[in-house]
Parts: sequence; C-alpha cells; structure tokens
Amino acid sequence: MSLTPASGIGRFYKQSAKIIRFVRQGCTNRPFYHIVVMERRKNQHQPVIEQVGSYDPLPNDFNERLVALNTERIRFWLGKGAHLSVPAAELLGIAGLLPIHPRTYMTAWRNRRKAADEAQAEATSS
Repeated sequence: MSLTPASGIGRFYKQSAKIIRFVRQGCTNRPFYHIVVMERRKNQHQPVIEQVGSYDPLPNDFNERLVALNTERIRFWLGKGAHLSVPAAELLGIAGLLPIHPRTYMTAWRNRRKAADEAQAEATSS
C-alpha cells in the first residue's frame, strides 16, 4: 500500500513550507498578536501548528511593549526550515535572536531625520 501525494494531507503536510508570523487577536483599536508557526499558504484565521510567543504593541503604564518568546521552539522551527514574515523577523532581530532586520534600521533613520527636521523648524520659528 503506497501513499500518493494527493491523499489527504499525508506526506505533503510534513514537507509543506512553514512560516513564523503574527496572528492578530484582541479587539477593535486594541490589537494583540500571537507569534505562531503555521503552513505558509494558510491565512491567519486557520488552525496553527504551534504558538511560540506573543506581542502586545500598545505601551502599558510604564511605556513598555510586552513580548514573550519561546526561543527554544523558535530555533527548532528555524532549524527545520521555517520561513519568517517581515514583522516577525523585525521583532526577533530587536529581541536579539536574529540579526537586526534592515527595515528596522530604515525606520530608525526616518524617525531621527523627522525629529531633526521638527527641531530645526521649531528653532527657526522661535
């Protein structure tokens, strides 16, 4: 008896591409993200393989954005060949698990430039 590649999820499921990405939870105007491993071709509302972390992007009373990561499982899935979405790669770079993503550098550069322009505009108007 042999399994054909088209028989259910069988062998294809083991070799299908996995991705580590955010799944949005929470309410309107109050997002909360779960960092999950799932099949690459599925959308965020379908069942996930494993949750490996969480991220709260809105600052709390102490101006902190809370992140919880299961680094062992993230390393396991990356070792198995899982891909990363860009937002997840940025967050893992800031957390120190991966090299810092280039988009993080660009965002910081734009923020510094905007602050310098605003300071210069305020200095000339005074």
